[in-house]
Amino acid sequence: MRRFAELKEKNQSGFMAFITAGDPDLDTCAKLLAGLPKAGVDLIELGMPFSDPMADGPAIQLANIRAFKAGIKLGKVLDLVRGFRKTDPDTPLVLMGYYNPIYIYGVEKFLRDAKEVGVDGLIVVDLPPEEDNEMCQPAMQHGINFIRLVTPTTDAKRLPVVLGNASGFLYYVSVTGITGGKTVSAAPVHAAVTELRRHTSLPVAVGFGISTPDQAHAIAKGADAVVVGSAIVSRIASHIDASGKAKSGLVADVLGFVESLAKATHNR
Repeated sequence: MRRFAELKEKNQSGFMAFITAGDPDLDTCAKLLAGLPKAGVDLIELGMPFSDPMADGPAIQLANIRAFKAGIKLGKVLDLVRGFRKTDPDTPLVLMGYYNPIYIYGVEKFLRDAKEVGVDGLIVVDLPPEEDNEMCQPAMQHGINFIRLVTPTTDAKRLPVVLGNASGFLYYVSVTGITGGKTVSAAPVHAAVTELRRHTSLPVAVGFGISTPDQAHAIAKGADAVVVGSAIVSRIASHIDASGKAKSGLVADVLGFVESLAKATHNR
């Protein structure tokens, strides 16, 4: 993705923010999405809600439930992207999710529609490299990057398989387990990223376990991008009332928090 080349010229690590499409409602989510680049976000990861998000912890699971209650479906996720692109044609946007909703929507139709609305990349958590013919290869034929996850348990034998058709960037999962779980430690992450760079020229983004500006700053020193998701989603949840409605000030507070993370990441 060209954004990484721009960041490299500035000697900056990029900041990537995750939110769940439709959380806590479509209108509020659209406002958050539009505000992320102004808050310093270099890349956006937009979650496609799913009923059984196996890689995600409680914060994102609850966000998925809120999104479903708000009436989100895969078509509306794409509508959110379409609306975002009306005012921002440049910020890279990656959809993250699971294969089942895409399969039901229709893989070819989804890829065609995703490209049309301006999706730059996909992270499909439950499709291993052995299933590249299902989505990875078709996505690349449509000009959509297919981003691979690499974890601390990805060994030397497995790594070449994972890297085989990866494109866009690599997402290094800094801790084992689900999102929003353990707190990340910078030193082993930097060592792992250094090792990864011996095997690929793709930029490496680091996510999982990062929730504060100080943590983002520490990880940024050895990564091409820092990803924060659960902490942002939890911030959204803290501004929802008992009836599930967004409180006044939600958007401003969440974007302020995002700005603090972005500044810490850029000032590595």
